[in-house]
Amino acid sequence: MADAPTRASGLHRNVWVASATSFLTDVSSEMLQNVLPLFLANVLGVRTWAVGVVEGVAEATASVLKLGSGWLSDRLRARKRLAVAGYALSAASKPFYLLATTWPVVALVRWSDRVGKGVRTAPRDALLADSVAPGRRGLAFGLHRAADTGGAVFGLLAALAIVAYDQGGGLRLEAATFRTLVAWSVAPAVLAVVVLALGAEDVPVGAGPPSRRPSLTLKGLGRDFGMFLAVSTAFQLGNSSDAFLILRAQERGLGVLGLLWMLVGFNLVYTAVAAPAGRLADRFPRKRVLAAAWVVYALVYLGFAMAESRVQVIALFVVYGMYHGMAAGAAKALVADLVAPELRGTAFGTYHAAIGLAALPASLIAGLLWQGIGPWAGLGPSAPFLFGATMAALACAGLALYVPGGRPGVNSIE
Repeated sequence: MADAPTRASGLHRNVWVASATSFLTDVSSEMLQNVLPLFLANVLGVRTWAVGVVEGVAEATASVLKLGSGWLSDRLRARKRLAVAGYALSAASKPFYLLATTWPVVALVRWSDRVGKGVRTAPRDALLADSVAPGRRGLAFGLHRAADTGGAVFGLLAALAIVAYDQGGGLRLEAATFRTLVAWSVAPAVLAVVVLALGAEDVPVGAGPPSRRPSLTLKGLGRDFGMFLAVSTAFQLGNSSDAFLILRAQERGLGVLGLLWMLVGFNLVYTAVAAPAGRLADRFPRKRVLAAAWVVYALVYLGFAMAESRVQVIALFVVYGMYHGMAAGAAKALVADLVAPELRGTAFGTYHAAIGLAALPASLIAGLLWQGIGPWAGLGPSAPFLFGATMAALACAGLALYVPGGRPGVNSIE
């Protein structure tokens, strides 16, 4: 682990550099990500199953690459260059939205962006874990997520200003507005790459050759990690794309500006909760904090299934930020605790790959349930949210029964 912490905080500068990079990336991404389903539905006229395909395949594509990239970072014993390459690819893909006039073209650009995310995520998370002591990992990942989500707030406020100027308070997104958002999103994405490239440094992982050779299988990662992976994947099967939450809000009468303000509130809560919740996961067993987050998720999705008004949807979406803030630091810190340092890239890659691959069936299931296809056909748009709440409850039970709690720094494999 690195021995050059930032004096004021006791955290290595990699934590702050990675946080700044994620802040800038989310400024860019959030200007587009939350209006993309509206562009698909309002401008291109696609149905919800196509939204599910775009989002699900995008995350599945990223997931496969997360596994390979994490494994490669363990083999190279170097994290930074892969992280920089991934951020650079995502930045380069964004201008191509300007050429999109059909949903397959949107899908291709979205998938290219997610390829960049797939390349960068596991090496970046491993770099963060390598750079701090076990008892500080929850805080480090929580701060990183807080910066990431703070960038989302700025991105959403910028999107609000652009939408208000371009089209006012209309219910449906216009094509010209979307393309203006694309043009403004490029600069912070490029700046994020520069910050990481110039500011981060690889951290030596142990001394001498690695005691275990990284592999693209679960072998060697251990039973405890395998159980955590299984329950996390079960949870993810009910965690469809947030695009369906946005479409639900629009269905309940929220216009584009209202949606963006709702997302600002969500991200403010997410930002406020992430660092304190990460610190809490350093003081108490990580899985208790994560289980509490999954309970919040189940209640929020149950509420979305029953929501009848715009006010209810807004309140639920803001509370949804609590789930994200509580889960962010605890889950990643738990992954780092359960495996040896020289296998962290592979572990993070495997974790992100599993939950990301589950995103494809999760989004497809949600799209089909919304359209009244399947065993819950009579429930209409409420069905995907009831399904998500049910899967979260089952996963929470599995977490409590089969995954070790482990106090940070005590049960960690170092």
